[in-house]
Amino acid sequence: MSSPPQQHYLSVRPDWLATTPEDALDPAQPIIDPHHHLWDRPGWRYLLHDFLDDLNSGHDIRSTVYIQARAMHRADGPEAMQPVGETEFANGIAAMSASGGYGRMRVNAGIVGFADLRHGDAIRPVLEAHVAAGSGRFRGIRHIATWDPEPELLNPAYTPAEDMLDSAAFRAGFAHLAPLGLSYDAWLYFHQIPRLTALARAFPGTPIVLDHCGGILGIGRYAGRRDEVFAAWSAATGELAGCPNVMVKLGGLGMRQPGFGFEARARAPSSIELAEAWRPWMERCIEAFGTARCMFESNFPVDKGGYAYGVGWNAMKRIAAGATAEEKADLFWRSAARFYRLPDIG
Repeated sequence: MSSPPQQHYLSVRPDWLATTPEDALDPAQPIIDPHHHLWDRPGWRYLLHDFLDDLNSGHDIRSTVYIQARAMHRADGPEAMQPVGETEFANGIAAMSASGGYGRMRVNAGIVGFADLRHGDAIRPVLEAHVAAGSGRFRGIRHIATWDPEPELLNPAYTPAEDMLDSAAFRAGFAHLAPLGLSYDAWLYFHQIPRLTALARAFPGTPIVLDHCGGILGIGRYAGRRDEVFAAWSAATGELAGCPNVMVKLGGLGMRQPGFGFEARARAPSSIELAEAWRPWMERCIEAFGTARCMFESNFPVDKGGYAYGVGWNAMKRIAAGATAEEKADLFWRSAARFYRLPDIG
């Protein structure tokens, strides 16, 4: 269904997306989609059947990883424990998919939830509750860190301090991830990458993945400054890549924040147009991290305001066209399988 107009997300317009149909390129290429959401919000429902409509676009999607999105938190009980309801919800969807009744793909084969790591040592029982609720599928925590002085760039649902990653309380909570075998999904903006680098160096035993190419910005005070942003982002990305415990997700560029503006056009973008816009950013990530530490992602349904699911994977396949078979395996499934400890699909 269409999503309602709102400031933080681009509205999803099915009729607009349908203006640029494409068949899947290289449909035999196995894929793990390591970043998507499911939710039921006023005016915007994106649950299993909605996701399946996108998954069945001709690409060989073998499994997916669910990433926290404030969905189905418990209404009762201690506030710190309420996000465990999201893991219970995601695990129920995973069980539905694992029945085989919806095809061979395994939706929510891995689950990443939320815990407020600023609770410090007191967060341990919450993490343990997530692990138990995930029935062997729970993989890590995403505690969103996106901050900028520009109000237009802030999601009102999240209120992190500028220095959250540096704070003693957050780091005390973060220290409990590795002992429980959990990873950290880092969603922040490009100018915050040095803070993530410092965190990664302080906790070299904790697996970290940088979401959405590292938070590229092209709206608000960053509009018209693409070259300047790229230079600062590129330097910070190169420094972060020196941390062997960090990987990066290539995607999230269909959101409003990068400012590519495809949503303002009369027709939805083609995979050729997307690949042209995304290529410099994704190729720089691959250059810095290597394919073994890069994974393509959909970020649906958030990115659905900017392009169709199948078209997005076609764009990523165009970007990877010159890669070897082994490098493509890394980018499309093996890096994700390694990071989230999913079954080998090769």
